[in-house]
Amino acid sequence: MLENKKEFNNIKVHTQYSICEGAIKIDDLANYCKTNKIKAIGLADSYNLCGALEFAEKISKVGTQPIIGTQINVLSENQIGKITLYATSEQGYKNLTKLSSLSYLKNKNSYDPYCEIDDLISNNEDLILLTGNYTNFFGKLFYANKIKYFEKIIEKLKSSFKNRLYIEIQRHGENQEKNYENYLLKLSSLYDLPIIAGQEVYYLDSGMAEAHDALICIGEKQFIDDKNRFRYSNQHYLKTNEEIQKLYQDIPEALENNYNFPLRFNFKPKKSKPILPSIASKESGSPETELSKLANKGLEDRLENFILKKNNTLTRDKVLKIYNERLMHEIKIINEMKYAGYFLIVSDYIKWAKQNNIPVGPGRGSGAGSLVAYCLDITDLDPIEFGLIFERFLNPERVSLPDFDIDFCRDRRDEVLNYVYEKYGKDHVAQIITFGKLQARAVLRDIGRVLGIPYGQVDYLTKLIPFDPSRQLSLQEYIDDEPKLTEEANKNPKIKKLLSIALKLEGLKRHASIHAAGVVISKDIIYKDVPLYSDPDTNIFLTQFDMKWVENAGLVKFDFLGLKTLTLINNCVELVNRYKKFQISEIDLTDTKTFELLGTGETTGIFQLESPGMKDTLKNLKPDKFEDIIALVALYRPGPMANIPTYIERKQGREKPDYVHPLLEDLLKETYGVIIYQEQVMGVARELSGYSDGEADLLRRAMGKKIQKEMTAQKKRFVEGCISKGLKDNEANNIFELLSKFADYGFNKSHAAAYALI
Repeated sequence: MLENKKEFNNIKVHTQYSICEGAIKIDDLANYCKTNKIKAIGLADSYNLCGALEFAEKISKVGTQPIIGTQINVLSENQIGKITLYATSEQGYKNLTKLSSLSYLKNKNSYDPYCEIDDLISNNEDLILLTGNYTNFFGKLFYANKIKYFEKIIEKLKSSFKNRLYIEIQRHGENQEKNYENYLLKLSSLYDLPIIAGQEVYYLDSGMAEAHDALICIGEKQFIDDKNRFRYSNQHYLKTNEEIQKLYQDIPEALENNYNFPLRFNFKPKKSKPILPSIASKESGSPETELSKLANKGLEDRLENFILKKNNTLTRDKVLKIYNERLMHEIKIINEMKYAGYFLIVSDYIKWAKQNNIPVGPGRGSGAGSLVAYCLDITDLDPIEFGLIFERFLNPERVSLPDFDIDFCRDRRDEVLNYVYEKYGKDHVAQIITFGKLQARAVLRDIGRVLGIPYGQVDYLTKLIPFDPSRQLSLQEYIDDEPKLTEEANKNPKIKKLLSIALKLEGLKRHASIHAAGVVISKDIIYKDVPLYSDPDTNIFLTQFDMKWVENAGLVKFDFLGLKTLTLINNCVELVNRYKKFQISEIDLTDTKTFELLGTGETTGIFQLESPGMKDTLKNLKPDKFEDIIALVALYRPGPMANIPTYIERKQGREKPDYVHPLLEDLLKETYGVIIYQEQVMGVARELSGYSDGEADLLRRAMGKKIQKEMTAQKKRFVEGCISKGLKDNEANNIFELLSKFADYGFNKSHAAAYALI
């Protein structure tokens, strides 16, 4: 029969972004759609659009049509509850984003964000509205016996939404559904409104029902055994087409409208290129001209105040030539890649901070390799003096955005943020949301609590899982590694149940919070690009998209980090200035007494150098130059630490340096032949194989990620380049393998140098 060939569309899927309600990861949903050849599927997360772009990208990638919707709270007649809205076009999506944002912007102190009916009517273009189930807004009106008001709103919505309002019928085997359904069918007839079959989907398969119940209890802070709490039926999974057709066989019209529902949509949100607010002055006219003007002026200041004052074996003219050529090279790349505005914005708020005596770090990350950044006061480390590479930060082959992480005095970071809010406007700036997850230890604690297992027992179990942020394993891996967890489960059925549920819920999002550093600044009002969320505890506005997806949506992220060491240094400078005029920027990086002190290991309170292991290393190393501190910052991490003894032995002259190949001696001399930095990996490719700096950065990335297809292509290119420079085939292959090994844990020299300076 024809009906059997038609497919029911699950248009009300709740992913894990329906916090502590949906138990579906978008990756898992995409795999389900791919395996089952699903034609269309709809997102309807509660109170947010946090997963909208991720859902659209990942679902469409497997050949399934994504339908973007959300459930928004509506407040009217002292009744608050959800209605479901879907965007049929780009304009509809803008309205959806606006309404989702308004629900938080208008009620930022509320744990229940909501809009009003008039908000829906004012922003209804290209939106489809579904009335929802008995727990939603209209269902609450019905069970509060506010029938006249219910019908008055339906009339109002029908008038504004025209042919975009559906009466939704849901069947999950829950007691209150039937009475409500009978009323809805009469209402449909009375107002000539179409009915549509829907299912509220919270998990993929029926085996998740018990775990989902526990998830609800986590969110509601209730116990599973509480007899008075609301309970969902066990029918909120993705049913087969046959199950659904049997369930709704008596109302074929509701099924038919569901079958045809995807035909009303021709839109999905897409990734966008970065869009920055304009910061150029009226005189310069463009960010590119402004950048060139300020960078050249900055270079003049740096040359006169710092660079030319140092003892230099080069003539003034030679120094000027080196720095001017590097500056022009960087400006050309920055302007061609349309990132001038990014540099100007960062420079502007750093200069403001410095003018207001707010301590700013000398730099961090690969951005410290940029001479333009140094000239714009973004960084305070001369990249040419320390051999730092600009292309590690930005090059034409780079696909991801550049990223300046800026450290501010922790006590005054908020002042800089307030300056940015004032300069660009409060509706153009937002911090970024981040999500806490039910990781191995956390999920055991949460499930243990809702199951009512005594705290001591749960605490014992969680302590069997080692706390090591650098080595995050799955709960199953921890269970496999620790026999006592299995022993406890075999002894106690409640512990067995705890582990079983925890394994199903592990990794789901647990709560929303504020990203420690990330801020976005938009050209337009932010909610025109991404939806907004208000953190109920701080009243700070956040993007609903997290760090990855907010950048995919076209907003550029700026990192404002608080570093207590800068506060400490500033306090020390103020104390010194009581007795003697002193500036931290004038410190001599060749001071003998400083290196003698570091060599004693008496480094308590010194940034990056105060751990017991680092103190022992300093005693053995006896550093006598700034480059030794840079190397230590890079080496003192898991993996590279194995090279510390070699570095020390070669520095002390007890072991001869090995430069791999004579052509690499100049490149590896400062680290005695030990490949420590990612920039050295890039340098080897440049010197031995003729790579450009941009190509060398791609090689470094490919080696770090170990993507086999890329590695094979890069190896062929590398070996051929080496042979053209006179190396033998086996030499080239051996060097490639050596580089690949170091690239696993090679460190960014620009970051190491900036942190060594602190």
